Amino acid sequence: MARDVTDPTPITTRDELVAALESGSKPRAEWRVGTEHEKFGFHVEDYSPVAYEGPRGIRQLLETMEGLLGWAPIMDAGRPIGLVDPIGSAAISLEPGGQFELSGAPLETIHQTARELNAHLAQLREAADPLGIGFLGHGFSPLWSRDEVPVMPKSRYGIMARYMPKVGSLGLDMMFRTCTVQANLDFSDEADMRRKMRVAMALQPIATALFANSPFSEGRPNGFLSYRAEIWRDTDAARTGILPFVFEEGFGFERYVDWALDVPMYFVKRGATYHDVAGASFRDLMAGKLAQLPGEHATIADWHNHLSTLFPEVRLKKYLEMRGADGGPWSWLCALPALWVGLLYDADVLTAADDLVKEWSLADIAALRAAVPRQALGAPVAGRTALEVARQIVDLAREGLRRRNHRSPMGTDETIYLAAVEETVITGVTPAERMLRRYRDAWGGDVRQLFRRYAY
Repeated sequence: MARDVTDPTPITTRDELVAALESGSKPRAEWRVGTEHEKFGFHVEDYSPVAYEGPRGIRQLLETMEGLLGWAPIMDAGRPIGLVDPIGSAAISLEPGGQFELSGAPLETIHQTARELNAHLAQLREAADPLGIGFLGHGFSPLWSRDEVPVMPKSRYGIMARYMPKVGSLGLDMMFRTCTVQANLDFSDEADMRRKMRVAMALQPIATALFANSPFSEGRPNGFLSYRAEIWRDTDAARTGILPFVFEEGFGFERYVDWALDVPMYFVKRGATYHDVAGASFRDLMAGKLAQLPGEHATIADWHNHLSTLFPEVRLKKYLEMRGADGGPWSWLCALPALWVGLLYDADVLTAADDLVKEWSLADIAALRAAVPRQALGAPVAGRTALEVARQIVDLAREGLRRRNHRSPMGTDETIYLAAVEETVITGVTPAERMLRRYRDAWGGDVRQLFRRYAY
C-alpha cells in the first residue's frame, strides 16, 4: 500500500482534481521506473508467520533496519509501521498481514532497479537472519489460514478490514494473504497517458498469466495458477478490475477523476487520526457535507490518499501502476519492470503493442481476465491463446529495451532482465505449473518445500 500523503492544500473543484493527475506529466528525458514488491515473512524454524510484537517480530525487524539504514520511521499510534529514505524516495512498509514491501525509488534504468533490489534484500537478510526470519516471494500465502495470519497495527487497515466483507467475499484474503510485484511508469501528457493506459489495461491479463505464481493455499493445490488474480475478482467491484471507460472515446484525466469520485471512500486522515468514513462520498467531503466529519473539506492529501485505495488492473496517479503480477523470486522482480518499460517507453514498440490489442473487444479482454487465474497462458483471447500473445509482447519488450540501449558497467543492456519471462514463453510453462510438478514429484506433496527452495 502507498504511504499516506500529508499535503493540507484545500481542494474545492473537480478541475483541481484533474490538474493534480495531469501534474504528473513529464518530458521523455525525465521518465523513470519504480518497482514495488511484497514478500511474506516467516520463522525459518517452523514456517509460521511473523507477528508484529515480540523479540523476533516485525517491529523488532523494523527497528533493527532503522539502525542499519538510518532511514526515518513511519509511525502510526506510536508504533513503527515502515521506514522512509530521508534522502531518496524509497520506503519500506507493511501490508495488513505483515507482508514486507519495498517501494523503490523512481530510477532511470532496470540496472539500477536490480542494484536497489540486491541492496534491499542483502540489508533485509542482515537484519532478519539473527531473528530467525526468512522471506518468500509468492502470490498467495501457500501454507497459512486467514486466522493464522497476524494483523498489523496500521489504522487504515482496520477500517478496510471492517468494510471489505460488505462488498466482496475475498477482500480479507486480498489484504492478509496476497503479495504482488508492481511497476510504475511515467507519461508525457494526456494523450500519452491514454495510449499507455489502454495498452497496459488490455495486456495486464497477459502479464498475470506470465507471472502466475500462486497455486497453493493452506498447504495444498487450490485449483488456480494465479489465485491472487482470482481473489481480486471478488474483492470490491466498485474499485477493481478492468475499467471499460478507458477504451471509450474521449477517455482522459477527467474521466478517471469522475470514476474515482464515484468510488466510496475508506478513511479521512486528520493529524495522526484515521476517521472511518467507509462508504462515504468524496464529493460530500469536497462540499463540506460529510456526515461523519461535518464541516471538514477535502485537501490534496485526501485526494491522493483516496486514489491509493482504488485497485484497478492499471492505476492512474501521477504515474501509471502496473498491478497484474503475482509476487515471485528475485528474477521476476526485475522482469516485470523490464517487460513494461520495453513495451511502453519506445514509441514504435508502443505502436506495435497498440496494434496488437486494438481489435480486441471489451468482451475479449474481460473474458481473458476471467480465464487467466485458472488457465494462465492457456487462456483464449480473440482466437488465440495467451501464450501466443505473450510470446509476441516479450519479443516487443526485448526490442524496446534493445533500442533504449542502457548499458550496465559490464556492457549488457536491459534485455538480460527478461530472461525469466523468456524461459516461460519458450517452454509455455508458468512458475505455478513448475511448482505444482515439483510438489507432486520431488516434494512428495509437502508444500513446505516451497519455503526451503524459493525463499530469498
